[in-house]
Amino acid sequence: MKVLRLIFLILHVGIFLLLLGMLLNAYVPPKIFPWFNLLSLGFPILMVAYVLLIFFWIFSWKKRAFVFMLLGLIFTNPVKRWVNFSLDKKEIANLKILSFNAKGGLNGMEKIDDYVNSSNADLVFLQEKGGKEYHFNGLKNTSGNYIVSVFTKYKVIDQKELIKSDYFDNNAYATQTDIEIKGKIYRFINVYLQPFKFEKAMVRLDGNSDEDEEKLKNVVKRLIPTFKMHQDQVADIKKGIENSPYPVILLGDLNSVPNSYEYYHLSEGLQDAFLEVGKGSGTSFHDYKFPLRIDYIFTSKSIQPITYKVDRSVKISDHYPVVATFKLD
Repeated sequence: MKVLRLIFLILHVGIFLLLLGMLLNAYVPPKIFPWFNLLSLGFPILMVAYVLLIFFWIFSWKKRAFVFMLLGLIFTNPVKRWVNFSLDKKEIANLKILSFNAKGGLNGMEKIDDYVNSSNADLVFLQEKGGKEYHFNGLKNTSGNYIVSVFTKYKVIDQKELIKSDYFDNNAYATQTDIEIKGKIYRFINVYLQPFKFEKAMVRLDGNSDEDEEKLKNVVKRLIPTFKMHQDQVADIKKGIENSPYPVILLGDLNSVPNSYEYYHLSEGLQDAFLEVGKGSGTSFHDYKFPLRIDYIFTSKSIQPITYKVDRSVKISDHYPVVATFKLD
């Protein structure tokens, strides 16, 4: 039993160090050391293992359980970025936003039209729009590219590209749109970072050790270069945030999980609406049997989030829509 406890102690310390390594994504860019970003993908598994080992120490009547519990408090916010429970806000919202990766409308343009129209959103931001022409009641399409589009009932003051896709090696796209709402201008940044271009068969392990090992190697070969591409894309997007004379709302599909380099640096100076008012799981990509939160809404701190919902009532894409309301002064 002592040998087993020693093995579990070494394992627990190792997991703690890996979790600490993940936090270094706030400081270390992928071009210098991409492996920290890889840890962010495994955060749910690492955290569950960390908690289970705490229970093992509790049932073993070992004081080290309390040490690991105290150390685990470091990861409170990283956990809340995946699963959160917030109190209801008493303030009344006056702006409703819907962000949605439409998967090119492959599952039915009419379904997307019907869903968006029933949402009564004031602004709609699509990623992976495709070549479809959507018709949302009372909303005007302000950009017509194949990747991202902005639909609004308010006056557009200015719009420009922050990242432009070449549709071959680079499929990322981002636009900034300055919109006047009730006499005040806000900058909306609609983001679609470079996808990893995985198919289910590429990540499905079949129990064959040789084939599974080769699949894992191929996955890592795709992840690392994409992380490095994200670093450049994040830098371009941050220019739109830092140079903005207006309050900012940044949203879209980051193709990155919480606690990643992309998350820390794009949310810098902004607030995560899910972290402020979200409830339950933030998982927004449902095509794999693994929790992946890759769709976000970040705002300047002068904008007050009231509600945040990942709408799991519809499966008209491989992403769930994200719907949030805000109070604007």
